[in-house]
Amino acid sequence: MAQEPRGPRGDRQERGEGRGRDGRGRGRDRAQERDERDNEFVDKLVHINRVAKVVKGGRRFGFAALVVVGDQKGRVGFGHGKAREVPEAIRKATEAAKRGLVRVALREGRTLHHDVAGRWGAGKVIVRAAPPGTGIIAGGPMRAVFETLGVQDVVAKSLGSSNPYNMVRATFAALKAEDSPRSVAARRNLKVSQLQSRRRDVDASETVDA
Repeated sequence: MAQEPRGPRGDRQERGEGRGRDGRGRGRDRAQERDERDNEFVDKLVHINRVAKVVKGGRRFGFAALVVVGDQKGRVGFGHGKAREVPEAIRKATEAAKRGLVRVALREGRTLHHDVAGRWGAGKVIVRAAPPGTGIIAGGPMRAVFETLGVQDVVAKSLGSSNPYNMVRATFAALKAEDSPRSVAARRNLKVSQLQSRRRDVDASETVDA
């Protein structure tokens, strides 16, 4: 009479028990989910810089990368990574960007709800909502942020430092300060329709006064 297979501790062990449907564990399923999650993001390399460390035998070179990541649906993040090789620095920066994603409310899925300014250190930017067909009018680092965010119409201007790190951080400070009508209405205990009607009344009064 054949004996049933037993595990290392003497308990009965069935083929595929405790494993995935294919009998190879859940590692493959988790890897597939991770790949699908990563495929929805678009990453753009904003800046790459070569850095040097002086050691006893001379100088040891490395690379620092600044990467912006977004899903083009209202989520965006940026990250910084350093390594001895460029691909590794970009990989570290991309992972850091995915860990620090922020959600930005977009109007009609194409532009911001209102004009906003942002500042970080010596970097100062102004971001303005734009009508359809305007496109992305912005400099290099700021353009990368808006393209990965999913903004289609925006006008942006940098008034401070041209350092890409300060420009990107100032742009994120501006985006975090942007409010949607839904959030404003929730703070004031109003409905979105009531808030928009008040805005139309104010705009009409300003037009009459002009």
